[in-house]
Amino acid sequence: MEFFTVQDAAAAGAVGAGFLAAVIRSNPDAVLGVATGGSPLPVYRSLAGYGLEMSRIRCFALDEYVGLPAGHPESYAEVVRREVTGRLGLDPANVFVPDGSAAEPERAASDYEAAIAACGGIDIQLLGIGHNGHLAFNEPGSALDSRTRVEVLAERTRQANARYFDSPRDVPERCITQGLGTILEARQLLLVVHGADKAQILHRALTGPVSADCPASVLQHHPHVTVIADEGAAALMGRVTTPGTAVPVAVGAGAAGAGATG
Repeated sequence: MEFFTVQDAAAAGAVGAGFLAAVIRSNPDAVLGVATGGSPLPVYRSLAGYGLEMSRIRCFALDEYVGLPAGHPESYAEVVRREVTGRLGLDPANVFVPDGSAAEPERAASDYEAAIAACGGIDIQLLGIGHNGHLAFNEPGSALDSRTRVEVLAERTRQANARYFDSPRDVPERCITQGLGTILEARQLLLVVHGADKAQILHRALTGPVSADCPASVLQHHPHVTVIADEGAAALMGRVTTPGTAVPVAVGAGAAGAGATG
């Protein structure tokens, strides 16, 4: 696991965009996993500045609310359309989001899992982390080998997302999310985190025991994880590094945090 500490959210976005740009340049047919939420958005803004040819890139979103009508401005399909597809000049036909408005959301989840497999899997998956350790919408208690499915949102998650809606009552109670097992099948994982309010959960996820109580701890089981955190989020992780300097993180129960510079 590589760990980069940078000054702020903008810097995290710039470093994260560099990783994605490298994948795209090496493989113009790459399959990207995209995430919504506050942490990944600066990555897309920085990536747009590269001016890359991305017409053959395919993208799969991590999750979607269940029950919002098609075109709802806070549906993740619309967020991805605004922040990813339009900003990066992607072909809309190559950008996929779970169908949260489907009459049978369980069937939509199964079909989405199959679509990822049919594309050969995801080359690099962009991730954020929730305050309760959720990864995508895999809430605490999710099986570490779970697949794409319908999930009930934790109340803390709904409260955190209420700022995007007119009223907390408007936040959906269910979602479709890629499972932890699905996420682990991506060839590379790129976790971007900013804000001091994420410091405790980031430390727990990367250095504590792997447990369904902290879904993001499953990252410790992946062979190729890169974490980019601003100084606030990295506050409990040990020595601060500069962009471009990777620090291997000692993972597992009782680990102390960052190790020697690699």
